[in-house]
Amino acid sequence: MKFVDEATIAVEAGKGGKGCLSFRREKFIAKGGPDGGDGGFGGSVWVRADENANTLIDYRYTRRYKAENGRPGQGADMTGRGGKDTYLTVPVGTTVIDVDTDEVLVDLRHHGEEFKVAEGGARGLGNTRFKSSINRAPRQTTPGKEGESRNLKFELKVLADVGLLGLPNAGKSTLIRSVSAAKPKVADYPFTTMVPNLGVVRVDEMRSFVMADIPGLIEGASEGAGLGIRFLKHLVRTRVLLHVVDMFPFDETTPADNALAIANELTAFSPTLAERERWLVLNKIDLVPEDERQSRIDSVIEALDWQGPVHVISAMTHQGTEQLAAELMTWLEQRNERLKENPELAEEDEALREQVEFEARERIEMLSSERKAARAKAKAEQMSDDDDDDDDHDMEIIYQP
Repeated sequence: MKFVDEATIAVEAGKGGKGCLSFRREKFIAKGGPDGGDGGFGGSVWVRADENANTLIDYRYTRRYKAENGRPGQGADMTGRGGKDTYLTVPVGTTVIDVDTDEVLVDLRHHGEEFKVAEGGARGLGNTRFKSSINRAPRQTTPGKEGESRNLKFELKVLADVGLLGLPNAGKSTLIRSVSAAKPKVADYPFTTMVPNLGVVRVDEMRSFVMADIPGLIEGASEGAGLGIRFLKHLVRTRVLLHVVDMFPFDETTPADNALAIANELTAFSPTLAERERWLVLNKIDLVPEDERQSRIDSVIEALDWQGPVHVISAMTHQGTEQLAAELMTWLEQRNERLKENPELAEEDEALREQVEFEARERIEMLSSERKAARAKAKAEQMSDDDDDDDDHDMEIIYQP
């Protein structure tokens, strides 16, 4: 199944049914009076999170969704049937945004969580509602009201505790394969990973966490180069980032330069995300000659001015991976305990997460606007060139003897 993490749709709630104009007419009953019933309420549109869904691909093909209209009222004081609600199923981790106002309506982070995105129209009133002692034969009714309509954008961000960050071919996919049951594609060429992969890392029978592997970044990713800028947003909800560095690059680059390039791209994408918990994971150490290992490790730490945790591993041979997984599990458990014991810390953490999401969305929207402007400019220049060519064809040529 194709992985789709963004979709824009239009939703419209149902219109309320109109009220009925009716009078009771039965044999031997004179002046039966009004008996027009009310219409039914229009159906609403809801968004529901489902842990069994993992992509937004359905909303790429069907872009408009409408709830059912309410039925009109009938005589004998019969109320019209209400319109059926429409439920849109999305993966857990989906953010719903109003396109026209840029308002974040809801962030669905739990299975079964629901949110009403468009309210159904109010029902119309039948003429029974208007009878009184001075108006015994009312002929007034009201029509049903239109339902709400909205243009919505769905943004899916995978829910993971640990996110892997690094250049293509840094060994991120190999790492997630070595510590979990996930089986992402692994090959000896860049950009093997094209979509995010999730794996459950089980430290023991009762302790586990989720790790996310996203496509590799390249220099200039924060300006729209490569695939990384599109998928960096999936790191927004992770608790800790693992900056994976290839200690034996196959090209002419150095591990220190590569590590610094990724750090700069992360800061350009979201300064707040760059300040969150990040561990340095130096991979493929088994390929480095023993007499060069320490110098390469020191060069990376010095280039980044690194003060945080450092893990030297080989994902291919499983060297150091079990210790890395165990320390990650311990850190995550201690962090969860701190958040439970300190509500203020939990609120601060939530505020930081919202700030990261805001910065990520702003960056992505800015790059999207720049690309649209560039395409429009190129199209205008092409049309201008075509006009110039047409003018050449319209020139009058005079042949002289």
